Amino acid sequence: MTRVLVLNGPNLGRLGVREPEIYGHATLADLEKAAGEWGAGLDLDVEVRQTDDEGTLIGWLHEAVDTRSHVVLNPAAFTHYSYGMRDAAAQVSEAGLTLVEVHLSNPATRESFRHLSVVAGVATGTIAGFGFEGYRLALEAVASRVG
Repeated sequence: MTRVLVLNGPNLGRLGVREPEIYGHATLADLEKAAGEWGAGLDLDVEVRQTDDEGTLIGWLHEAVDTRSHVVLNPAAFTHYSYGMRDAAAQVSEAGLTLVEVHLSNPATRESFRHLSVVAGVATGTIAGFGFEGYRLALEAVASRVG
């Protein structure tokens, strides 16, 4: 079974309570459940993680390379400025693994500082603006590339 790490950055542990008009009412626990179900249907072994710590996220990206795991990444605020995370994400793609950048909202329609993604240039692809469905679409993209 193909392993996929679904990695989530800062403040995504507050899903359901932080700006629900933007990020929705579903929680991280809801995402974990849904992603597991979607993954099972696609013959993917999905593990959902969240951290507010940049170093932890970088370590998980290194782990993905070392364990040959594909990645669905919602870098959250790190999207716009974390070059350390971007360099770790590049290693995933350079290892021939799929890395899909996901955003619940569409950063291009929000504040101007959110328009730049330092990850987009090293990601296999980006899905934005579809809420939790973006994670399902990302897992389908991974499955189609490895299937």
